[in-house]
Amino acid sequence: MQAAWLLGALMVPQLLGFSHGARGADREWEGVWGGAQEEEREREALMLKHLQEALGLPAGRGDENPEGTPEDKETWGTEEYGQGEEEEETTPTPTSSPSPSPTPEDAVTYILGRLAGLDAGLHQLHVRLHALDTRVVELTRGLRQLREAASDTRDAVEALQETQRRAEREHGRLEGCLKGLRLGHKCFLLSRDFEAQAAAQARCVARGGSLAQPADRQQMEALTRYLRGALAPYNWPVWLGVHDRRSEGLYLFENGQRVSFFAWHRTPRPEPGAGPSPAPHPLSPNQPNGGTLENCVAQASDDGSWWDHDCERRLYYVCEYPF
Repeated sequence: MQAAWLLGALMVPQLLGFSHGARGADREWEGVWGGAQEEEREREALMLKHLQEALGLPAGRGDENPEGTPEDKETWGTEEYGQGEEEEETTPTPTSSPSPSPTPEDAVTYILGRLAGLDAGLHQLHVRLHALDTRVVELTRGLRQLREAASDTRDAVEALQETQRRAEREHGRLEGCLKGLRLGHKCFLLSRDFEAQAAAQARCVARGGSLAQPADRQQMEALTRYLRGALAPYNWPVWLGVHDRRSEGLYLFENGQRVSFFAWHRTPRPEPGAGPSPAPHPLSPNQPNGGTLENCVAQASDDGSWWDHDCERRLYYVCEYPF
């Protein structure tokens, strides 16, 4: 009995040592295999990170900590060692399995999906740009047509305006010869509108004539009788088409011809044998007396004498029309 007890005491420690040695070898093999797997995961994570940087995509969840910190490695080793000891002592309790981390294949699939979405979006943009280009071409064509129509309308309006001007000139000529004084190949018509000399000339031209330009003494006397009968018993100055705006003292008609005779107002001379005449009235001096300040000629309606006036003064005017 004592011999059996002694034999058991000698064998049990050896058996226990062998068991512990086997478990140590197992743990050493597991450590080597786990290190190789960890290196493989680090290489895959690094390749995924480089691919995402090349494509310009944000980093995925799988490469948040690809290399791992020393504390994580130490904790992982401690957990493996602790699990080896807990297998002998207690039975592991079932726990809820955590969600698996994305693999490199999942990341590549995600990137390819995003690229396919971007390609579809670019295709839609190209379609919309093509539609916009087509619309711009249509609008450009329509704008060109509108410009052509506007040009045609402008030409038509200008033609109508020219026709209207011709009609107004013809109407003015007929009215001047029907209502005014016909004398040879001319007709004179008095206008009772007050205008400056240039504006009066423009009004006469618009109606097919010009300011009156008596070419000789006969026309001057006929015009005097016409104005006296139209404005009697009053005396009104009436614009003629005579001026010296180009050069002081050089009197021209509106058509540019030089005036060959004059009918300037003169103060009355005393008769022979009469007493000394009083001084001339300041309102009826000899004409012309305005110098460079009065460059346009008006005719008095009572006696037909010529007076020089400021060209901006607003007076009646008489137009002449060709017959």
